Amino acid sequence: MKIIAINGSPKPQGNTYLSLKTVCDELNKQNIDTEIIHIGNMEIKGCISCHQCKDGYCRFSDEALRNISEKVYEADGLLLGSPVYYAGIAGTMKSFLDRLFYPSKGLMRLKVGASLAVLRRSGGVTTFDQLNNYFLISEMMIAPSYYWNVIHGGVPGEVTQDAEGICILNNLASNMAWMLKLKEFGKEELPVPTPYERTFTNFIR
Repeated sequence: MKIIAINGSPKPQGNTYLSLKTVCDELNKQNIDTEIIHIGNMEIKGCISCHQCKDGYCRFSDEALRNISEKVYEADGLLLGSPVYYAGIAGTMKSFLDRLFYPSKGLMRLKVGASLAVLRRSGGVTTFDQLNNYFLISEMMIAPSYYWNVIHGGVPGEVTQDAEGICILNNLASNMAWMLKLKEFGKEELPVPTPYERTFTNFIR
């Protein structure tokens, strides 16, 4: 089993990376492979709603973005980490997620997902909620912890001083590992349900 972790911070090894690594280290202890991919410093433009997505990929994806998408689709789960910018997801991370999830067309369905927000002071819960919306609309299963996955730190390294935040992330990793193992254990006895046929309705008069 493998988890792909996405670092949405412009800083390659700042507090967002350290927070993701905390979760990944715990997952590794439970024999789950992990890979942290840094996208926060990439040149990624936002979705333009052209509706020309094909085979799970944005039509404008370059080789790097396509390779990341392939890794996510092949993985058993996805871990998202973003710093908080104006009480929301960092811009490059938002563009990446829009262009990853919108074309996925069922490829993310029933994978295990988890997200975390990294902030200096406030705006963490709204960012955490925004990240989880990508999981919910894609029919993914969200791993919980005993509090929102929000951890505090300003300068790089400060998140390690947020003792409660570290506990939350370790507990998240434990729950995520359990969900992955449970899904693997039961996949033959309880096959994935067939999705109910969807009807699209525009709210017009």
